[in-house]
This record gives sequence, C-alpha cells and structure tokens, in this order.
Amino acid sequence: MSLLLPESGLVIWMLLSFGIVLFVVGKYGFPVIVKMVEERKAYIDQSMKVAHEANEQLARLKEESQSIVTEANKEQGRILREAMQERDKIIADAHKQAEIAAQKELEDVRRQIQQEKEEAIHYIRRQVALLSVDIAEKVIRKNLDTGKEQMDMIDRMLDEVLSVPKNN
Repeated sequence: MSLLLPESGLVIWMLLSFGIVLFVVGKYGFPVIVKMVEERKAYIDQSMKVAHEANEQLARLKEESQSIVTEANKEQGRILREAMQERDKIIADAHKQAEIAAQKELEDVRRQIQQEKEEAIHYIRRQVALLSVDIAEKVIRKNLDTGKEQMDMIDRMLDEVLSVPKNN
C-alpha cells in the first residue's frame, strides 16, 4: 500500500459513499439551504426597502419640520408685531385717559378754587357788613359835629373793632 495512492476498492467505496451523501444532501439538504437563503434574501430585500422608505419619510419629515419651523417663525414675527401694535395702542389709550383724568382733576381744582374764592369773598363781605354795623352803631350813639371829632371817632372805633376777638 502506498501512502499517496489508495487502493482501488477503497476509492470505489469512497466514491459510492460520496455519491450517496451527495444525493441525500442534494435531495434533502440543498433545497432547504436554498429556501433559507432565498428567505434571507427576501428578508434583506424587504428590510432594505423599509429602510429606504424610512429614509424617504425622514427626509419628508425634515422638509415638513423645516417648513413648520419657518411658518412658526413667520407667525411669531406676526404675533410680535401685533403685540407691539397692541402695546402702543394701550399706551396711547392710557395717555389719553391720563390726559382726560388730569383735565378733569384740573377742572375740579379750578371749580374748588372758585368756590373757595366765592366763600372768602362772602366771608369778607359779611365781616365788612358787621364792621359797618358796629361802626354805624358807634356813630349813631354820638353825633359828631367837626371833622376832627369824626376822624378821632373812626380811629377809636377801628381800634376797638380790631382788638375785639372774632367769634366767626
């Protein structure tokens, strides 16, 4: 027996066993393996299709989000402009109301000053009338003939009236 060349009977049995194994694997093993490879290929193809659709959907979502952000920025600008206009309007209205209130307050103060002035004039007139009555009473009590006597009497009466404490 040679180490490099096997005997012919061994080669025949080896070929026969190889053929049987090849037949069994070809009949039962390869179809299962091919089926599994086909299923794996279909799964990978389906996954690639889903991934491609997901990428497309993500791109669409990015575009939509960008347009939404752009629209939101425009809306924010519009709202800010409206808010500033409203603020200016409120400030202008407040100024107008403050002017009206100040004008009304000024009119009330003027009216009050006029009323106090009229009351002061009335009080002064009443005091003058009282003084006149007091002076006339004093003059009637004493009839004066000369101008000097009259002047002395007026001075004395004024001194009396001014020194008398007022009740009013």
